[in-house]
Amino acid sequence: MDTNSNANQLTLTKGLGAQPICPHCDEKLDGVLYNTLHGGMFGKRSIYFCSSCHKVLGVSHRKGFWMG
Repeated sequence: MDTNSNANQLTLTKGLGAQPICPHCDEKLDGVLYNTLHGGMFGKRSIYFCSSCHKVLGVSHRKGFWMG
């Protein structure tokens, strides 16, 4: 077992000039569209999608401040 806490961490590098590509339509992502889905009193969710093909790229959930 490796006790070095940095052994399994990824290095983040700013994508200097790299243009993200949609994994669905292979178009360059000039922007990402999103809609906010309200979850009532349990925070809110956002859905992110490609501006070209409108396929979903991801979903996030933000908890309310009282939920930690």
